[in-house]
Amino acid sequence: MERVLAIVGPTAVGKTAMSIKIARKFNGEVISGDSMQVYRGLDIGTAKVTNAEKQGIVHHLIDIRNIDERYSVANFVQDANDQIKKITNKGKLPIIVGGTGFYLQALLNGLQLGGDQYTDDRLRQELLQYADTKGNAKLHARLEAVDPQTAQQIPVNNVRRVVRALEVYIKTGHRFSDQEDTPQLFNAFVIGLNTNRQLLYQRINRRVDQMITAGLVDEARMLFDRGGVNFQSGKGIGYRELFNYFAGNCQFDEAVEQIKKDSRHYAKRQLTWFRNKTRPNWYNVIENPVDVQRLMADVDNWLTSK
Repeated sequence: MERVLAIVGPTAVGKTAMSIKIARKFNGEVISGDSMQVYRGLDIGTAKVTNAEKQGIVHHLIDIRNIDERYSVANFVQDANDQIKKITNKGKLPIIVGGTGFYLQALLNGLQLGGDQYTDDRLRQELLQYADTKGNAKLHARLEAVDPQTAQQIPVNNVRRVVRALEVYIKTGHRFSDQEDTPQLFNAFVIGLNTNRQLLYQRINRRVDQMITAGLVDEARMLFDRGGVNFQSGKGIGYRELFNYFAGNCQFDEAVEQIKKDSRHYAKRQLTWFRNKTRPNWYNVIENPVDVQRLMADVDNWLTSK
Protein backbone atom coordinates (compact mmCIF):
# COMPACT_ATOMS: atom_id res chain seq x y z
CA MET A 1 0.00 0.00 0.00
CA GLU A 2 1.45 3.36 -1.06
CA ARG A 3 2.36 5.84 1.66
CA VAL A 4 0.79 9.28 1.43
CA LEU A 5 1.33 12.17 3.81
CA ALA A 6 -1.43 14.77 4.01
CA ILE A 7 -1.35 18.20 5.63
CA VAL A 8 -4.71 19.80 6.38
CA GLY A 9 -5.97 22.73 8.38
CA PRO A 10 -7.76 26.06 8.07
CA THR A 11 -6.63 28.84 5.79
CA ALA A 12 -3.62 30.90 6.95
CA VAL A 13 -2.44 28.29 9.48
CA GLY A 14 0.91 27.64 7.79
CA LYS A 15 0.32 24.49 5.72
CA THR A 16 2.54 25.60 2.83
CA ALA A 17 5.57 26.40 4.97
CA MET A 18 5.27 23.13 6.88
CA SER A 19 4.91 21.11 3.69
CA ILE A 20 8.21 22.53 2.41
CA LYS A 21 9.99 21.64 5.65
CA ILE A 22 8.67 18.09 5.54
CA ALA A 23 9.41 17.65 1.84
CA ARG A 24 13.00 18.79 2.32
CA LYS A 25 13.57 16.53 5.32
CA PHE A 26 11.87 13.40 3.96
CA ASN A 27 12.54 13.69 0.20
CA GLY A 28 9.00 14.55 -0.81
CA GLU A 29 7.05 16.23 -3.58
CA VAL A 30 3.92 18.28 -2.97
CA ILE A 31 0.51 17.67 -4.52
CA SER A 32 -1.86 20.61 -4.11
CA GLY A 33 -5.21 19.62 -2.64
CA ASP A 34 -6.72 23.06 -3.13
CA SER A 35 -9.68 23.46 -5.49
CA MET A 36 -8.71 27.02 -6.47
CA GLN A 37 -4.96 26.68 -7.03
CA VAL A 38 -5.60 24.69 -10.20
CA TYR A 39 -6.40 27.95 -12.03
CA ARG A 40 -3.76 29.77 -14.05
CA GLY A 41 -3.50 33.46 -13.33
CA LEU A 42 -5.19 33.31 -9.94
CA ASP A 43 -2.10 33.45 -7.77
CA ILE A 44 -2.72 36.05 -5.07
CA GLY A 45 -6.27 35.24 -4.01
CA THR A 46 -5.52 31.52 -3.83
CA ALA A 47 -2.33 32.04 -1.77
CA LYS A 48 -0.43 30.01 -4.34
CA VAL A 49 3.09 29.00 -3.33
CA THR A 50 5.74 31.18 -4.96
CA ASN A 51 8.88 29.90 -6.66
CA ALA A 52 10.97 31.33 -3.82
CA GLU A 53 8.82 29.59 -1.21
CA LYS A 54 9.12 26.24 -3.00
CA GLN A 55 12.85 26.08 -2.22
CA GLY A 56 13.30 23.68 -5.11
CA ILE A 57 10.52 21.30 -4.02
CA VAL A 58 8.47 20.00 -6.96
CA HIS A 59 4.76 20.89 -6.82
CA HIS A 60 1.89 19.29 -8.73
CA LEU A 61 -1.74 20.15 -9.64
CA ILE A 62 -1.11 23.90 -9.65
CA ASP A 63 -1.91 25.95 -12.78
CA ILE A 64 -3.54 23.08 -14.66
CA ARG A 65 -6.83 24.74 -15.67
CA ASN A 66 -7.84 27.95 -17.42
CA ILE A 67 -10.08 30.27 -15.41
CA ASP A 68 -13.18 29.41 -17.48
CA GLU A 69 -12.81 25.65 -17.01
CA ARG A 70 -14.39 23.43 -14.39
CA TYR A 71 -12.52 21.16 -12.00
CA SER A 72 -14.33 18.53 -9.98
CA VAL A 73 -13.48 16.24 -7.11
CA ALA A 74 -13.45 13.37 -9.64
CA ASN A 75 -10.83 15.24 -11.67
CA PHE A 76 -8.76 15.76 -8.55
CA VAL A 77 -8.90 12.12 -7.45
CA GLN A 78 -7.75 10.93 -10.87
CA ASP A 79 -5.00 13.54 -11.15
CA ALA A 80 -3.78 13.02 -7.58
CA ASN A 81 -3.68 9.24 -7.99
CA ASP A 82 -1.59 9.63 -11.14
CA GLN A 83 0.87 11.90 -9.35
CA ILE A 84 1.07 9.66 -6.27
CA LYS A 85 2.09 6.73 -8.45
CA LYS A 86 4.72 8.78 -10.29
CA ILE A 87 6.19 10.25 -7.10
CA THR A 88 6.24 6.87 -5.36
CA ASN A 89 7.91 5.24 -8.35
CA LYS A 90 10.71 7.81 -8.03
CA GLY A 91 11.26 6.69 -4.46
CA LYS A 92 9.92 9.94 -3.05
CA LEU A 93 7.14 10.80 -0.60
CA PRO A 94 3.84 12.20 -1.95
CA ILE A 95 2.62 15.07 0.27
CA ILE A 96 -0.96 16.28 -0.22
CA VAL A 97 -1.42 19.86 1.00
CA GLY A 98 -4.63 21.82 1.01
CA GLY A 99 -7.75 23.05 2.68
CA THR A 100 -10.37 21.42 0.47
CA GLY A 101 -11.43 18.67 2.85
CA PHE A 102 -13.78 16.90 0.48
CA TYR A 103 -10.93 16.42 -2.00
CA LEU A 104 -8.74 14.70 0.58
CA GLN A 105 -11.56 12.54 1.87
CA ALA A 106 -12.46 11.40 -1.63
CA LEU A 107 -8.83 10.59 -2.41
CA LEU A 108 -7.98 8.66 0.74
CA ASN A 109 -11.27 6.83 1.14
CA GLY A 110 -12.44 6.34 -2.41
CA LEU A 111 -15.63 8.26 -1.78
CA GLN A 112 -18.29 7.30 -4.30
CA LEU A 113 -21.46 9.04 -3.19
CA GLY A 114 -21.95 12.11 -5.30
CA GLY A 115 -19.99 10.68 -8.21
CA ASP A 116 -20.99 10.91 -11.84
CA GLN A 117 -23.41 8.02 -11.46
CA TYR A 118 -25.68 10.32 -9.44
CA THR A 119 -25.76 13.06 -12.05
CA ASP A 120 -29.18 13.82 -13.49
CA ASP A 121 -29.08 16.70 -15.97
CA ARG A 122 -32.81 17.39 -15.78
CA LEU A 123 -32.82 17.38 -11.97
CA ARG A 124 -29.75 19.59 -11.92
CA GLN A 125 -31.37 22.12 -14.23
CA GLU A 126 -34.50 22.15 -12.07
CA LEU A 127 -32.44 22.88 -8.96
CA LEU A 128 -30.41 25.56 -10.71
CA GLN A 129 -33.59 27.18 -11.99
CA TYR A 130 -35.00 27.09 -8.46
CA ALA A 131 -31.93 28.98 -7.26
CA ASP A 132 -32.29 31.52 -10.06
CA THR A 133 -35.95 32.23 -9.33
CA LYS A 134 -36.15 31.78 -5.55
CA GLY A 135 -32.60 32.71 -4.60
CA ASN A 136 -29.55 30.84 -3.33
CA ALA A 137 -30.72 31.05 0.28
CA LYS A 138 -33.97 29.23 -0.52
CA LEU A 139 -32.07 26.44 -2.28
CA HIS A 140 -29.68 26.17 0.65
CA ALA A 141 -32.67 25.98 3.02
CA ARG A 142 -33.94 22.95 1.09
CA LEU A 143 -30.64 21.19 1.74
CA GLU A 144 -30.65 22.25 5.39
CA ALA A 145 -34.10 20.72 5.81
CA VAL A 146 -32.95 17.26 4.68
CA ASP A 147 -29.23 17.28 5.53
CA PRO A 148 -28.32 19.97 8.08
CA GLN A 149 -24.79 18.64 8.64
CA THR A 150 -23.84 18.96 4.98
CA ALA A 151 -25.62 22.31 4.71
CA GLN A 152 -23.46 23.62 7.53
CA GLN A 153 -20.33 22.79 5.53
CA ILE A 154 -21.43 24.46 2.29
CA PRO A 155 -21.71 28.25 1.89
CA VAL A 156 -25.09 29.56 0.77
CA ASN A 157 -23.67 30.94 -2.47
CA ASN A 158 -21.81 27.77 -3.46
CA VAL A 159 -24.78 26.70 -5.56
CA ARG A 160 -22.84 23.99 -7.39
CA ARG A 161 -22.11 22.05 -4.20
CA VAL A 162 -25.59 22.63 -2.77
CA VAL A 163 -27.09 21.22 -5.95
CA ARG A 164 -24.71 18.25 -5.83
CA ALA A 165 -25.71 17.38 -2.27
CA LEU A 166 -29.41 17.70 -3.09
CA GLU A 167 -28.92 15.51 -6.17
CA VAL A 168 -27.46 12.74 -4.03
CA TYR A 169 -30.30 12.93 -1.52
CA ILE A 170 -33.05 13.03 -4.14
CA LYS A 171 -31.52 10.25 -6.25
CA THR A 172 -30.52 7.88 -3.43
CA GLY A 173 -32.61 8.82 -0.40
CA HIS A 174 -29.38 9.02 1.61
CA ARG A 175 -27.98 12.17 3.12
CA PHE A 176 -24.57 13.22 1.86
CA SER A 177 -23.35 13.38 5.46
CA ASP A 178 -24.40 9.77 6.12
CA GLN A 179 -22.13 8.24 3.54
CA GLU A 180 -19.69 5.70 4.85
CA ASP A 181 -16.07 5.81 3.87
CA THR A 182 -14.50 2.73 2.36
CA PRO A 183 -11.30 1.45 3.95
CA GLN A 184 -8.34 3.71 3.25
CA LEU A 185 -6.72 3.15 -0.11
CA PHE A 186 -3.31 4.35 1.10
CA ASN A 187 -1.08 4.05 4.12
CA ALA A 188 -1.83 7.65 5.02
CA PHE A 189 -0.58 9.88 7.81
CA VAL A 190 -2.73 12.99 8.13
CA ILE A 191 -1.29 16.06 9.83
CA GLY A 192 -3.73 18.69 11.08
CA LEU A 193 -2.40 22.18 11.76
CA ASN A 194 -4.36 24.51 14.02
CA THR A 195 -3.91 27.27 16.58
CA ASN A 196 -6.17 29.22 18.92
CA ARG A 197 -9.07 30.92 17.18
CA GLN A 198 -8.16 34.52 18.02
CA LEU A 199 -4.64 34.11 16.67
CA LEU A 200 -5.91 32.31 13.57
CA TYR A 201 -8.39 35.10 12.83
CA GLN A 202 -5.62 37.69 13.24
CA ARG A 203 -3.50 35.77 10.74
CA ILE A 204 -6.43 35.57 8.32
CA ASN A 205 -7.09 39.32 8.53
CA ARG A 206 -3.40 40.08 8.04
CA ARG A 207 -3.20 37.74 5.06
CA VAL A 208 -6.13 39.49 3.36
CA ASP A 209 -4.43 42.87 3.86
CA GLN A 210 -1.24 41.42 2.36
CA MET A 211 -3.19 40.09 -0.62
CA ILE A 212 -4.68 43.52 -1.27
CA THR A 213 -1.22 45.08 -1.13
CA ALA A 214 0.15 42.38 -3.46
CA GLY A 215 -2.42 43.16 -6.18
CA LEU A 216 -5.53 41.08 -5.47
CA VAL A 217 -7.82 43.82 -6.81
CA ASP A 218 -6.18 43.74 -10.25
CA GLU A 219 -6.28 39.94 -10.27
CA ALA A 220 -9.98 39.92 -9.39
CA ARG A 221 -10.68 42.64 -11.98
CA MET A 222 -9.05 40.48 -14.66
CA LEU A 223 -11.29 37.57 -13.70
CA PHE A 224 -14.37 39.82 -13.53
CA ASP A 225 -13.70 41.34 -16.96
CA ARG A 226 -13.41 37.88 -18.50
CA GLY A 227 -16.81 36.81 -17.19
CA GLY A 228 -15.64 35.32 -13.92
CA VAL A 229 -18.99 35.86 -12.24
CA ASN A 230 -20.20 32.86 -14.29
CA PHE A 231 -17.11 30.69 -13.75
CA GLN A 232 -16.42 28.13 -11.05
CA SER A 233 -13.18 29.99 -10.40
CA GLY A 234 -15.13 33.17 -9.68
CA LYS A 235 -16.87 31.60 -6.68
CA GLY A 236 -13.66 31.67 -4.65
CA ILE A 237 -13.26 33.85 -1.57
CA GLY A 238 -11.43 37.05 -2.41
CA TYR A 239 -12.90 37.22 -5.89
CA ARG A 240 -16.66 37.09 -5.42
CA GLU A 241 -16.58 39.84 -2.77
CA LEU A 242 -14.61 42.15 -5.07
CA PHE A 243 -17.03 41.36 -7.89
CA ASN A 244 -19.70 43.07 -5.79
CA TYR A 245 -17.46 46.12 -5.51
CA PHE A 246 -16.81 46.16 -9.27
CA ALA A 247 -20.56 45.94 -9.90
CA GLY A 248 -21.16 48.95 -7.67
CA ASN A 249 -23.00 47.00 -4.99
CA CYS A 250 -20.69 48.00 -2.13
CA GLN A 251 -17.76 50.20 -1.16
CA PHE A 252 -14.19 48.94 -1.44
CA ASP A 253 -13.64 48.84 2.32
CA GLU A 254 -16.85 46.84 2.70
CA ALA A 255 -15.66 44.31 0.13
CA VAL A 256 -12.33 43.87 1.92
CA GLU A 257 -14.07 43.42 5.24
CA GLN A 258 -16.37 40.83 3.65
CA ILE A 259 -13.35 38.90 2.36
CA LYS A 260 -12.01 38.74 5.91
CA LYS A 261 -15.38 37.69 7.29
CA ASP A 262 -15.91 35.00 4.65
CA SER A 263 -12.35 33.73 5.18
CA ARG A 264 -12.92 33.40 8.92
CA HIS A 265 -16.19 31.55 8.38
CA TYR A 266 -14.48 29.28 5.86
CA ALA A 267 -11.74 28.47 8.38
CA LYS A 268 -14.39 27.48 10.90
CA ARG A 269 -16.09 25.18 8.37
CA GLN A 270 -12.74 23.66 7.41
CA LEU A 271 -11.97 22.77 11.02
CA THR A 272 -15.39 21.19 11.49
CA TRP A 273 -14.92 19.09 8.36
CA PHE A 274 -11.43 17.90 9.24
CA ARG A 275 -12.42 16.98 12.80
CA ASN A 276 -15.44 14.99 11.65
CA LYS A 277 -14.17 13.44 8.43
CA THR A 278 -10.38 13.13 8.31
CA ARG A 279 -9.52 12.90 12.03
CA PRO A 280 -5.93 14.11 11.67
CA ASN A 281 -3.08 14.14 14.15
CA TRP A 282 -3.24 17.72 15.43
CA TYR A 283 -0.27 20.04 15.96
CA ASN A 284 -0.03 23.71 16.95
CA VAL A 285 3.29 24.68 15.41
CA ILE A 286 2.52 28.41 15.58
CA GLU A 287 2.32 28.64 19.37
CA ASN A 288 4.24 25.52 20.39
CA PRO A 289 7.67 25.18 18.72
CA VAL A 290 8.04 21.78 20.39
CA ASP A 291 5.16 20.60 18.19
CA VAL A 292 7.41 20.97 15.15
CA GLN A 293 9.85 18.47 16.66
CA ARG A 294 7.00 16.18 17.70
CA LEU A 295 5.49 16.35 14.22
CA MET A 296 8.79 15.50 12.52
CA ALA A 297 9.37 12.62 14.92
CA ASP A 298 5.88 11.26 14.27
CA VAL A 299 6.39 11.39 10.51
CA ASP A 300 9.75 9.65 10.86
CA ASN A 301 8.19 6.91 13.00
CA TRP A 302 5.38 6.45 10.48
CA LEU A 303 7.81 6.19 7.57
CA THR A 304 9.98 3.60 9.32
CA SER A 305 7.06 1.49 10.54
CA LYS A 306 5.89 -1.51 8.57
